[in-house]
Amino acid sequence: RCQEAIDAFERLPQAHFKSGWVLSQVGRAHYEMVRYSDALRAFKKAHDVEPHRLAGMELHSTILWHLKREVDLCHLAKRAVELDRASPYSCCVVGNAFSLQKEHDTALKFFCRAIQLAPDFAYAHTLCGHEHAAKDDFDNASKAYETALLHDPRHYNAWYGLGNIYFRQEKYSDAEVHMKRALRINSCSSPLHCYLGMALHRSRKNPQALEQLGEAIKIDPRNPLARFEKAQVLLSMDKSEAALAELQLLVEVAPKEGMVHLTMGKLYKKLGRPQEAVVHLTRALDLSPKDSQQIKAALLNLQRDRDDDEEEEL
Repeated sequence: RCQEAIDAFERLPQAHFKSGWVLSQVGRAHYEMVRYSDALRAFKKAHDVEPHRLAGMELHSTILWHLKREVDLCHLAKRAVELDRASPYSCCVVGNAFSLQKEHDTALKFFCRAIQLAPDFAYAHTLCGHEHAAKDDFDNASKAYETALLHDPRHYNAWYGLGNIYFRQEKYSDAEVHMKRALRINSCSSPLHCYLGMALHRSRKNPQALEQLGEAIKIDPRNPLARFEKAQVLLSMDKSEAALAELQLLVEVAPKEGMVHLTMGKLYKKLGRPQEAVVHLTRALDLSPKDSQQIKAALLNLQRDRDDDEEEEL
């Protein structure tokens, strides 16, 4: 009920609303709804009002991590350390800075230090879990998430983390259970609806998957993964035109995603529209050199089909 919380905070007298604590809570509410720009504005105002406030910086740093803003995250880490290097919040900020640079072992050291300083800090345990998961160390990741839930059973990030591990292990029923637990706590998260939809799709529960992916898009129309996965579900149901409509909307939001163009190229070929297929496959080749073998094979097959058609006409 994050929006209700924001509305309630905004009804406070201005003297109260403009306090660092309230602005940090507003930032957190926006963060939970994946409104990162609004959350950043709230956290910045909180810092302007109370420059010494460290609580909330861990979420501020996570937003910068999601947005891949390395420079801003490094500045935030420097500021946190200057305020108090022995604070668990500072350790989480620095850990996130190293995590963004793919230095997972160093990030883990800082998250573990945060736990030493505040053993009941659920979010620090979850961040440890994320780093272990990034290293494919699923056993330690699961232990970290479970410890986080011991300290805070409503810490939905940890429920998501466990669900993600089960998804990567192809245990889709278990992934579905844990994603649903996360959603019961935070139903306004577009990514959570998206990941649940992906788990349902892998379990061949396509109608339910479409429902969850549709909800993810409704909450955040610019969620590219949700729209791409919805197109994949529609393709598996042999609804090519509906899948194409989703991909056409997606390419406007993510024009530089090679996999989107590759999927569109294959779909245009299936629909008997070779010219459009060539355009998108060529674009995919430019954007995704790592998939060049697969894309070149698709282009070669398309050319063969066109040659066969010409021979039949002759």
